[in-house]
Amino acid sequence: MQARFHAIWSEITPKLQEALLPYISNDDFPAMLTAKQVESVKQISGFDDHALALALLPLAAACAITPISHFYVGAIARGESGNLYFGANMEFADVPLQQTVHAEQSAITHAWLRGEKKLASITINYSPCGHCRQFMNELNSGTQLEVYLPNRPRLTLADYLPEAFGPGDLTDSPLLLDTVNHGHQLNTSDELVQAALDAANHSHAPYSQSHSGIALQDEQGRIYIGRYAENAAFNPSLPPLQAALILMNMSGGDCHSIKRAVLVEGGNSHLSQWNATQSTLTALGCTKVERHTF
Repeated sequence: MQARFHAIWSEITPKLQEALLPYISNDDFPAMLTAKQVESVKQISGFDDHALALALLPLAAACAITPISHFYVGAIARGESGNLYFGANMEFADVPLQQTVHAEQSAITHAWLRGEKKLASITINYSPCGHCRQFMNELNSGTQLEVYLPNRPRLTLADYLPEAFGPGDLTDSPLLLDTVNHGHQLNTSDELVQAALDAANHSHAPYSQSHSGIALQDEQGRIYIGRYAENAAFNPSLPPLQAALILMNMSGGDCHSIKRAVLVEGGNSHLSQWNATQSTLTALGCTKVERHTF
């Protein structure tokens, strides 16, 4: 079992411990449960979907990285596939607070990078802030996305974000989690550059058309990709680096163990992720950062 789960394991009920142990005991537990695993856990624990997501929140929050606030937020995103994806807030010292990742963003992006096509619900241990409500409004689930909190009735995103401003106010285009392929190409045989290019081709940037992706390689040679997720309100947009750091963290990786990073973006795009990417990676101790353009 990963060390981050040890301190809160006692908060999990014995029945749920029994149900989760075959999965979470592995050091390579990916902070997600497949639909088949979810059904097995529900059968052993006696929990329904809602109760299970709530019970998993302490485990999700244990994945938080909070050197500044020391405030742990966990989220569980349930895909229409039946899979459950963990998410947690992430903070980075020595960079602006705008680089922070919120737990809802983490769970949603985690699901997206794992190939989930649509979300049915999200469960959080604290009420979502306005930033996250707007981020969720970019999803192809729309404002009917179910939002659950402890000791609260079931509500939808429409309840949390009335009279919402969203993608439909700007353009008729694919929504976040829709399948896209922008078709950009680079002449390369470099595995990391190719991974970053593939991420850029599946990024969500309908407003600026500034597609971008990143690939991170850690000391063990493992590769984590991240895609840009643009938002109709602009500011809640999630940079590709943050997306990759989410996947790295949820996979049990150490964000300070990045040995090489490759950013791929358009050379003539309206926006560039380069400066923010380089400064954040430098703060994380990565000195080998490259930019390739299509």
